[in-house]
Amino acid sequence: MNCLYANAAWLGLFIRGGGGGGTVVIHRGSESGFCPGEMAGIKALISLSFGGAVGLMFLMLGCALPVYDKYWPLFLLFFYILSPVPYCVSRRLVDDTDSASNACKELAIFLTTGIVISAFGLPVVFARAEVIAWGACALVLTGNVVIFGTILGFFLVFGSNDDFSWQQW
Repeated sequence: MNCLYANAAWLGLFIRGGGGGGTVVIHRGSESGFCPGEMAGIKALISLSFGGAVGLMFLMLGCALPVYDKYWPLFLLFFYILSPVPYCVSRRLVDDTDSASNACKELAIFLTTGIVISAFGLPVVFARAEVIAWGACALVLTGNVVIFGTILGFFLVFGSNDDFSWQQW
């Protein structure tokens, strides 16, 4: 059953075939042709993309503003890339039918927590060593909050094992 047809039938609309080419005409109201589940996924993906862009903007501002002009905080990009790796590996190795805790998942959460805490500690260490300015440290820490929130949101939205999952990508 076509999603457009299913939505129109649910709304009690009357559908008939249009003239030539197999077009569908809806007599009362209008219908966009998208399934609500598809639109929710697209909206979530766009929101997460926007969050990632804002977080990277804060990171770049902490590096490239003429007042700061130091690019040492760009090493945090390694932490952003590495933070989801332990969890992704553990999801591939662990059977989720068990309701009890699993040592592999616990280790993955521990490693991810260590990576995230290191990403928050590195700019502070740079600022204390006077490698970067404290204003740059504040911008970088703000970017950290936004980017790690975006990564967490990605796994919350796309992490379930239903037909709308990040594992299909």
